[in-house]
Amino acid sequence: MGALSKAGLVLSGALCAVALASPGAQAIGDEGNREPSTDPSGTADGNTLTASATTTGIKVTQVSGSGSGTSPKALAPVDPNWEPPACWYEPVATPEQLKAAVDRLKKGGDLVAVTPTLSWGEELMVTQYEKGEGRTSDSGGYKNYNIGKDGRFWRGVINKERENDAASYECDRTLFWQDANTLPDNDHAPTPDVLAAYAYDKIKVPGTEVELKPATESKVNLPTWVWLDKATFQEVKVRAELEAAGVWAETTAKPVALHLDPGTEDAETYPSSGDCEINADGSIGTPYSKGSSERTPPCGIKYLRASGDAPYQLKASITWEISWQGSGGAQGDLPDGTFETTQDLDVREIQAVNR
Repeated sequence: MGALSKAGLVLSGALCAVALASPGAQAIGDEGNREPSTDPSGTADGNTLTASATTTGIKVTQVSGSGSGTSPKALAPVDPNWEPPACWYEPVATPEQLKAAVDRLKKGGDLVAVTPTLSWGEELMVTQYEKGEGRTSDSGGYKNYNIGKDGRFWRGVINKERENDAASYECDRTLFWQDANTLPDNDHAPTPDVLAAYAYDKIKVPGTEVELKPATESKVNLPTWVWLDKATFQEVKVRAELEAAGVWAETTAKPVALHLDPGTEDAETYPSSGDCEINADGSIGTPYSKGSSERTPPCGIKYLRASGDAPYQLKASITWEISWQGSGGAQGDLPDGTFETTQDLDVREIQAVNR
């Protein structure tokens, strides 16, 4: 049994490990491989089977929230210590598929990818999975590939976003059997909370700039109104599903607040904290209307000094509250996420009334 680099595990052709995901699904990111065939040949996509350390069968789809705006953006967790899961286990082959792959090994096919870090040759595969003689500490062997039993062989998968982390090697159990409709008794089982955290990392929110009045040039000592329309500022929901394991989770990002940073100390924010709460209808702030120039905006800024030759950098940081629900009635919360946009704003000394 020889250790291989992760880069060396991108194999194609006569392989054991196959990619999982339903055919034709509209996926986000690099998911979207096909569900492995259940026929004895073990083919998954034509005659090609893929075994990569980061090849996952998790299908990710956007359920709601178009991610419209200037361009969809990823969220930054408020908790700097939060990270998506580094690795997990997934079902990868039926008994028939495993047998077909080993039979191809006997005819000179490629090595079989067993875990994210190890590949086995013909002798070990035959001994462990055909003859049923255990060759590893975490498995006692499987007679004739467990043909006739209801279930699949599972392997570890590395999160592509964390493939350089030491934690990604923790799912190092060799190819093992799991009965149908059950999950491994392991900290790295693909439970709904693991899928929810995986989906969090795939959420894209609108990168929309806030609405301003005046739009690009404000006046000293006159309030600048700030708002976001409810049609733009909506919930975003992403679903992560591992169909072969019967597990799913939907992670929802709900916008809850907007924080304003004027880009200078010579300014006042409304409210004074700079935190504009979301309204009951899902909008933030109130659009400026004619005759409101002397009023105090519920969400806005008053600059006390002109910007000079360079515009102020107005920063608008939107907070998204993250929750999830999943298979079996599971549910929970994840750390809030934020997304920050920066807009140029010129401030002039000229006194004028907004129209």
